[in-house]
Amino acid sequence: MKATEALADAYGRIHEVVHEVVGGLSAEELNARIDPEANSIAWLVWHLTRVQDDHMADASGLEQVWTEQEWFARFALPLPAEATGYGHTAKQVGTVLVESDELLLGYFDAVHERTTEFVRGLSATDLDRVVDTGWDPPVTLGVRLISILSDDLQHAGQAAYVRGLVQRR
Repeated sequence: MKATEALADAYGRIHEVVHEVVGGLSAEELNARIDPEANSIAWLVWHLTRVQDDHMADASGLEQVWTEQEWFARFALPLPAEATGYGHTAKQVGTVLVESDELLLGYFDAVHERTTEFVRGLSATDLDRVVDTGWDPPVTLGVRLISILSDDLQHAGQAAYVRGLVQRR
């Protein structure tokens, strides 16, 4: 198996988990917070999607799906267009409210499609390209793709846990 095929498979697993977590939930369930400091399913999935979109756009040289396809306008969040959720306070987390699972999954699916297309088009040598010199050692594209995977799977798992808690209420 090529490294790019393995990466595409791994991103496909994020897709499966996100759909299992989000699918069929009401807006109330998606936006529920276990306590005032906790992240909602909506915020967790929006955040993991925003980070993936931001990092993939940077790596590929393309515009973010968030702005290119006007998801920013559809979500109508009271946040700057460039917000990804990184460093959000509890108050900011509370501003990420979604009206439906279709909206959240629509954006996620659009980013997933772009990610899969990008990853499948890479060669093994592309994975060695340095994408961030701000670290020692510098970050290669391969390392960045694994970092996104790790972060997204953690947040997807957190969202699954929150779903379980919300549905037990």
